[in-house]
Amino acid sequence: MQSDTTATSQAYISRLANWEDALEEALAATDARAGTGVDFALVFASYHHREGYEQILARLRERTGARVIAGCSGQGIIGTSREIEGEPALSLLLARLPGIQIEPVHVSQPAIAAAGGGEGLVAAIGIPPTSVNAWVILADPFHLEVERMVGLLEEGYPTRPVVGGLASGAPGAPNTHVFLNGAVYDEGAVALAIGGDWTVRTLVSQGATPIGDPWTITGAHDNILESVGGRPAYDVLAETVEGLEPDVRRRAVTNLLIGLAMDEYRESHARGDFLIRNLIGVDRESGALAISAYPRAGQTVQFQMRDGQAADEELVEMLRNEQTALGGSTPAAAILCSCNGRGVGLFGQPDHDARRISEELGPVPLAGFFCNGEIGPVGGRTFLHGFTASLALFVPKRLAARPIRI
Repeated sequence: MQSDTTATSQAYISRLANWEDALEEALAATDARAGTGVDFALVFASYHHREGYEQILARLRERTGARVIAGCSGQGIIGTSREIEGEPALSLLLARLPGIQIEPVHVSQPAIAAAGGGEGLVAAIGIPPTSVNAWVILADPFHLEVERMVGLLEEGYPTRPVVGGLASGAPGAPNTHVFLNGAVYDEGAVALAIGGDWTVRTLVSQGATPIGDPWTITGAHDNILESVGGRPAYDVLAETVEGLEPDVRRRAVTNLLIGLAMDEYRESHARGDFLIRNLIGVDRESGALAISAYPRAGQTVQFQMRDGQAADEELVEMLRNEQTALGGSTPAAAILCSCNGRGVGLFGQPDHDARRISEELGPVPLAGFFCNGEIGPVGGRTFLHGFTASLALFVPKRLAARPIRI
């Protein structure tokens, strides 16, 4: 694909069962040639191909001459307009982005534990903040404190977006793999520091839509939401659900969540303005709700619902806002990290998120995978999410500051 900066990238997803055949098909489709200036290659391979992971990386280096090769395992694999779940699949993206600086590093749990703070992590990584415009993270969820790592990155590299996902593997198996150049790791994270003339714009679609009215928290401690608007939180939740139209109520009753507003000073709040978290319990005697977050008094909250329709509406709205914000420029490449809970299980049909991206942004070369958790910013802070589509769009640095909300 040719962009307005003469960058080129190509992507292909293969569903052939043998890893050698799948890789050869992908290489042929992306017209890979060694020594032609491939800045980075991204490869995502399903757990069916795990015996060939090291050979895949070696062959990619030999055939493409890519300066950086990164990727991870997945339970499902994503390509341009395609999502393959629970079957053998391999997705490859090759990018040539003039002026990009990309520095890769493998970050282990001992490094996270020893860092102390953001400056300690910067020292351990060895990449100065002035060289970084954004981070792309692919992490193992079983042997790494991912939220701790994200917090340290935000502290050590302030204002730089952090986006990515947690690797997945065979269903029920507590192991995954992340790839960097010729190495296959069963722990830690592969972190790509994007610098030079390029950065990534992020889009985090949490798949939810607000219901009822926004409220101010009047009582909370730890992860317990005691009261909103001076009333027991559960009473307000029940009243909110009862006040919905019958068809919306039927959709909501089994898909209720809560949204914590990220900007207290916004005059009104809509989809995308909230950090979405689960409702995990209720004390009917006190009317308190347990949630998977730490609410605070004075914070604005609004109850939410999530289903396929709500998730589709939110993603389309966010993609259209992004298209407008880019002002006609086309991203050179994209990485999609989509939750294992999305896909066919949420939408009732395959290819949903990848297809919507192509429909709204054009045929952007894309690679990605279905995750055990997604990383991305909401309201200027980075979080670990669930049921989310986290999208990284590679764009020239001059487009970084264009607002998404129009």
